[in-house]
Amino acid sequence: MQGAFSLAALTTLSKTLTAAAANGPTTIDTANVTRLDTSAAYALAQAEKSGPVTITGLTPDTQALLNTVRRALPKPDRAAQKPKTLSDQLESVGRTMAGAGHFMLELLGYFGLFLDRLVRSIRHPSEFRLTALVHHCQEVGVKAVPIVALMSFLIGIVLAFQGASQLRQFGAEVFVVDLIAVSILRELGILLTAIIVAGRTASAFTAAIGSMKMREEIDAMRTLGIDPATALFVPRILSLLIMLPILGLIANLSGLIGGALMSWVELGISPGMFQSRLVENTGVWHLLVGMIKAPFFALIIGIVGCHAGMQVGSNAESLGQKTSSSVVTAIFAVIVTDAIFSIFFAQVGV
Repeated sequence: MQGAFSLAALTTLSKTLTAAAANGPTTIDTANVTRLDTSAAYALAQAEKSGPVTITGLTPDTQALLNTVRRALPKPDRAAQKPKTLSDQLESVGRTMAGAGHFMLELLGYFGLFLDRLVRSIRHPSEFRLTALVHHCQEVGVKAVPIVALMSFLIGIVLAFQGASQLRQFGAEVFVVDLIAVSILRELGILLTAIIVAGRTASAFTAAIGSMKMREEIDAMRTLGIDPATALFVPRILSLLIMLPILGLIANLSGLIGGALMSWVELGISPGMFQSRLVENTGVWHLLVGMIKAPFFALIIGIVGCHAGMQVGSNAESLGQKTSSSVVTAIFAVIVTDAIFSIFFAQVGV
């Protein structure tokens, strides 16, 4: 190579160098090159990728330019991954389990933080944010009443209709009252309520706290001497502890009304007969079994939502991911907890 090489000669130079490199080992002498700009350095770097090429005669400046262009070249696509061996799969499972354990420890830490700040608020009432608690009770509970009541009413109708169609085959239509009562009071009422609240509230908690974290408002709170856990976590989680049992009772009542209505229409069981059989054959313990679960569901939903909000990064994509993740995690945890309670109560004979 000799003379000046710039952008105007890029096409010709690139074709010449690439063809020479493709034919076998090539040595490119640049001692007589008077000018070599970025485009020429790009042509040299491309030639090196086409075959075995040795470049000589470079000055320190042109060598530095060529090295810069080499680093800027796009990296080749990764080769296809090799099939995972049994060892690799076991390692993946182990890492997943370790990550799950670490996540559980973080949630347990947030639970401890909530208890600590709650006790502190009780000991120092001036730090307790009553206005925030009332606001969150309205957002979490009052505004959720219509959807919870409607959902439970429809579930009661579905249970009565499906139960009637099956029990009619055995002439035991009257037992549909027991089916509705036990299903709603013991399981479906509080479980479906918790799932709806998890979808509404866990996402709302994550979005609100995550947005504050993105805008560095939480850092500003710490600078002003305001504890984020006391100001943000305690009112939200405590509002869930207060309102979820109330929503569960509303769901139970709506479900029983829906089941009674469908039993009247489909089976001719009058509301008076439905009420009489409900009182005589359904123990109050079925209601208590459902209500015992409510505080645990509330803690799970609140802690998961607050934890996810504090994990949000500095961009909107992170906020969206954590919001979706908090809903999925909260619903999954609620269902798993309900299954654990069901096994426990079955073992103790309740």
